[in-house]
Amino acid sequence: MDAITLLKDDHRSLERLFKRFEQAGDRAFVEKRALVDRIIEELSRHAAIEEQLFYPVARATVPDTDDITLESLEEHHIVKWVLTELERMDPTDERFDAKVTVLIENVRHHVEEEETEFFPKVRDELGRNALGDLGDTMAKFKEVAPTHPHPTSPDTPPGNLVTGAAAGVVDHVTDTISGVAQGTVTALQDLIALVLRRKRPSTSPTGSTVARKQAKKVRNEVADLTDSAIDAAKAAQSSAERTVKAAKTGAERTVKTAKTGAKRTATTARNSADRTTTTARKGAKATRSAAKATATSTARTATTAAKRTSSTARTGAKRTASAAKRG
Repeated sequence: MDAITLLKDDHRSLERLFKRFEQAGDRAFVEKRALVDRIIEELSRHAAIEEQLFYPVARATVPDTDDITLESLEEHHIVKWVLTELERMDPTDERFDAKVTVLIENVRHHVEEEETEFFPKVRDELGRNALGDLGDTMAKFKEVAPTHPHPTSPDTPPGNLVTGAAAGVVDHVTDTISGVAQGTVTALQDLIALVLRRKRPSTSPTGSTVARKQAKKVRNEVADLTDSAIDAAKAAQSSAERTVKAAKTGAERTVKTAKTGAKRTATTARNSADRTTTTARKGAKATRSAAKATATSTARTATTAAKRTSSTARTGAKRTASAAKRG
């Protein structure tokens, strides 16, 4: 990447942050704190790659750039002190906005001078290939550059090369620790809110990009673990509820089956008793009818026999009387 293009891209990125700060409401303290943290990080990285690479190369290769380079270093120095104060200042402080406004004005002045006076001279002298090689080196160094201001550290070679690299390592370690600490605290607040059934706190991590990313990572990891534990508990509870429901349903079915069986048995017994009673009644009636028929038949037979005997006797008597008359 072209070195001057890289620096101009940084300028555009900073200008966007400046405008967002200027448009933020008077009481948008959280937003302003987050914006200033990003401005601090962006300016710290930008200043580092200019001081350790761009300015030394320009002074060594481009004529008549000593004065503007030294002026730029002094402007950097002033900005670093302001950044250091802003880093420790609460956004509710009455001088916070005023200090950021002064910072923005200084940086805009610095950017205008660089882009209109300094950069054209460097481009004319170095050319595309050299600026491309320098830009690639600056881009790589920017990845490990300091993320916080260090106004008391050397800003020219060779001192800044050593202290700058060391400061970058320390800043990244510090940012990581800060992010872990912030993420842990926020995760604990999330857990408390969950237990108390309250809304998760709307907390925005502060500091550099590394710190903010680390804080979000820790918070998300803890949230994932918490969600997994909750899901496991819900699954266990659901399983237990299904088991209880199944047992209850089984018991209800058993009771229902027993009731149905008992009801059927009672019905069968009643039906059997009814049938026995009916049969007995029918049997008695049949017996009475048979006895009556037999008695009637016997009586009829005896009457017939008596009539026959009487007739026979009368016939016999008549015959005897007739015989006696004849004799």
